[in-house]
Amino acid sequence: MRFSRPQTLKQIADLIQADYIGNEDFPVLGINEIHRVEAGDIVFVDHPKYYDKALESAATIVLINKDVPCPENKALLISDDPFRDFVKIGQHFMPSTPTTELVAADAKIGEGTHISPNVNIGAEVVIGDNCYIHPNVVIGERTQIGNNVIIHSGTVLGGDAFYYKKRETGFDKLKSVGDIIIEDNVEIGANCTIDRGVTASTIIGEGTKMDNQIQIGHDTIIGKMCLIASQVGVAGCCIIEDEVTLWGQVGVTSGVTIGKKAVISAKSGVSKSLEGGKLYMGSPAEEGKAAYKKYVLLNRLPELFKKGS
Repeated sequence: MRFSRPQTLKQIADLIQADYIGNEDFPVLGINEIHRVEAGDIVFVDHPKYYDKALESAATIVLINKDVPCPENKALLISDDPFRDFVKIGQHFMPSTPTTELVAADAKIGEGTHISPNVNIGAEVVIGDNCYIHPNVVIGERTQIGNNVIIHSGTVLGGDAFYYKKRETGFDKLKSVGDIIIEDNVEIGANCTIDRGVTASTIIGEGTKMDNQIQIGHDTIIGKMCLIASQVGVAGCCIIEDEVTLWGQVGVTSGVTIGKKAVISAKSGVSKSLEGGKLYMGSPAEEGKAAYKKYVLLNRLPELFKKGS
């Protein structure tokens, strides 16, 4: 997420009442999670296991809970609770804008687009031309929808990320300030849920078709011309490259990449990144040929056991 105008290191430090290391005029342009950071971004880290990853990332401001040597050309914000302060920064610069109207006054809807009854459209939503939005769809604030998009009944775009920090008193929520981008010629089935990014965008690429009852997690990027069948669940921060096919009830764990033109068979569980252009099956998913050999051997086990005895 980029701020509407640049800030300084001192301004951010004053906002969260934190100490800082670096020039007080050091430019701060936004905040992002580690997997999406760019120069000018703040990234937070609160566990020694991930200090090096954060300090060596593209982010130029690190919100951290320990006074450590500051890398060259970067700045530090020293906080007793980086998670809390990261949330505070996000909420300060991108507060939620709830509305009691079915269609927010500042929503922009293109020519030839049909909006059915009981569709809820949040603030700053942009919908392109010649779209068809079926009844009872919810489109959360700041969602961007391209041209010729079809969204079937009951789908929710822009729910908050499933992202919590466990405390002794319960769970603290990392409040989402990101958005969703639905590109041209996408079709989304009934009762799907696509979470907005925590600080960046969840993206559904041009020409992708989604069946009913699909969950897409925060900050995930779905490529162009993908096919996703019913009851697929994709966790947050994944990259599904172009022309990937996910058949029914496939589950994908967070932070993995599935390469271009991969095909994942029904009920498979993707637990690590997979190369493109291949068929995968099973849980954990593996290449089709290897999986077939295992299934053949499993079917022969009773026969082999009898021979062995």
